[in-house]
Amino acid sequence: MARTDSRASASASKAQAPYRPGGRHRMERIWENSPKQLLPQVLVLTGRILRRWSRDPATLVQSLVMPAGFLVALDIVLGDVLEQVTGASGLYSQVPLVALVGGMTGAIIGAVGIMREREVGLLSRFWVVPVHRAAGLLARLLADFIRIVLITLGVLCVGLALGFRFEQGALAAVAWVFMPALFGVALSAAVLTLALFSANTIVPQATEILIAMLMFFSIGFVPLDQYPEWLQPIVEHQPVSYTIEAMRGLALEGPVAEPVLFSVLWSAGIFAVCAVPLAIGFRRASKRG
Repeated sequence: MARTDSRASASASKAQAPYRPGGRHRMERIWENSPKQLLPQVLVLTGRILRRWSRDPATLVQSLVMPAGFLVALDIVLGDVLEQVTGASGLYSQVPLVALVGGMTGAIIGAVGIMREREVGLLSRFWVVPVHRAAGLLARLLADFIRIVLITLGVLCVGLALGFRFEQGALAAVAWVFMPALFGVALSAAVLTLALFSANTIVPQATEILIAMLMFFSIGFVPLDQYPEWLQPIVEHQPVSYTIEAMRGLALEGPVAEPVLFSVLWSAGIFAVCAVPLAIGFRRASKRG
């Protein structure tokens, strides 16, 4: 782990002084926070995070095996009931729900990981090398985005085996795959913010309660009209329900524009609330020690 992190740090800082072409190579000084350095360094650091996750069996099980098993269980227990109530296969709600839950649950893995890196001083070591200040934080969000897309593809493969099909064309299918990452990355930013201001892992891990509530009180479990009347407005307007409705429309039929708009607004609102505290918390954690 230490050797891999050292290589990532060295690779991320290589772009700091590229060679000029010509007869004699001369070092060109570039400001460490130059926009030219941001993208290549983000990609290097994103690769470091993804490699670390890929080598952790617990992360792989939680990200890929558990969502697949959860989807199969949902289809066995609720599939026929939902089809009788709605007239369509319950997979068109359950597959999006499981993809979203897998992405949201994985946010806790990233939060615990950044707390460990803070405690061992890895964040502070990255802070003193010539790496763009925003690269580390943006790399974590990009890694979360890729993780959620991969989880969605894994859940989709299981759904296809169970009978899930796309009936709205290829472009709608591509949009469907990226919908869970829209809200999932926003939630990851919120959980990372909590982690950076927490002394232990209790607070970020407690977000599992929020994730469970978003999961159970959504249209992914049962149709909206099956909830008590006083609860229906909450279920209808929460972000997971909007995302599931959009994904159902993209795959089968139904409204798309309105649920996508509200899902984007939910995600943008979470980012707006978390952006400044997240940047401050990451800077404080990186300068710690």
